[in-house]
Amino acid sequence: MSQTVRRVELKDRAIVLVGTVHISKESTEEVRSLIEAEKPGRVCVEIDEGRYRSMSQGGSWESLDIGKVLKEGKGFLLMANLALAGFQRRMGESSGGKPGDEMLAAVRAAEGAGVPYSFCDREVQVTLKRAWGLSGFWNKAKLLASLVDSAFSSEKLSAEEVERLKEKNELDSMMAELAAFLPSVKEVLIDERDRFLASRIYLSSESLVVAVVGAGHLDGIEAYLRKLDSGEASPDTSSIEAPPPSSAAGKIVGWSIPAIIVGFIVLGFFKSGADASLSMLLRWILLNGSLAALGSALCLAHPLTIVASFVAAPIATLNPFVGVGLFAGLAEAFLRKPRVSDLENLAADVASVKGFYTNRVTKILLIFFLSSIGGMIGNFIALPFLASGVLK
Repeated sequence: MSQTVRRVELKDRAIVLVGTVHISKESTEEVRSLIEAEKPGRVCVEIDEGRYRSMSQGGSWESLDIGKVLKEGKGFLLMANLALAGFQRRMGESSGGKPGDEMLAAVRAAEGAGVPYSFCDREVQVTLKRAWGLSGFWNKAKLLASLVDSAFSSEKLSAEEVERLKEKNELDSMMAELAAFLPSVKEVLIDERDRFLASRIYLSSESLVVAVVGAGHLDGIEAYLRKLDSGEASPDTSSIEAPPPSSAAGKIVGWSIPAIIVGFIVLGFFKSGADASLSMLLRWILLNGSLAALGSALCLAHPLTIVASFVAAPIATLNPFVGVGLFAGLAEAFLRKPRVSDLENLAADVASVKGFYTNRVTKILLIFFLSSIGGMIGNFIALPFLASGVLK
């Protein structure tokens, strides 16, 4: 039996785990032939129902409302989602297969054999929201930077390199690197989904089940299946099926910067008078607003959007629930409304730097992201200046 196929014998049934590389044509053929040979009572696939509909019926970017996305505070999340889509598209072009082809092949093989099938993965939006919610600002920035770098990289994978991704030592190295670089993301993308997938597969009652999963999940799913079978673990996954609640610490941190800034300016007034306080205020506005405006300018934003970024940055800083990126993004969306062609070509445009800049939807997201980063950097630079005005 192939090293990417594991037969897990439980007390009263058997589960055959098929490990795949999501962009490998060989994985697709292996899935199809194994289902036909095993004739299982059920096939489980590592996708959720929404993703299956998207893959089988085409994308639904045409319904995207970018203004609504920004108002709901999902701008960073959509950036991560689009960068990941661009990476997957480029990898598919490199290998000759499309991400998820082997999952579609599993469903079609099951349908052809008259075998019931189940979608066993957690909703992708829940997974992304949990990864986002459990990451601090620095880890969010690292995640986006990593995804954008992957999406725009010109590196191509050979067929041999794609197949090598199935090897355990290659996967172990990748998982260790991910755990060290972004531990909270690794926990959500790998560990939690190992548990979720294993629980859904375990709840299938048929005597023989074939489960088609990413090769990186094989060890984790097999280990958790054995825990479930021995009673060491429960198949209840309710605790990982929703985004994490906002922590009290996060809210305190969100208000701390505005409080410190206002505190320094007020102290400057009582210690050195109104002129000194006004000077500190203007210095902060200049630093904060200029760097937010620079972020928008780097995206080739509309001139009025750049002005809006400068004006909005100090206001947004004093209210952590409304970021400067929201003002800048909405201004650009109003001044340069996304066209039908932008929405239709979104999936292709996210695979290149040029596409990110020419597509009005992704440009709005870039403006949202870089103006937010600029405003934050401006605040951190301004704090020492404000402190020196009080302490001198």
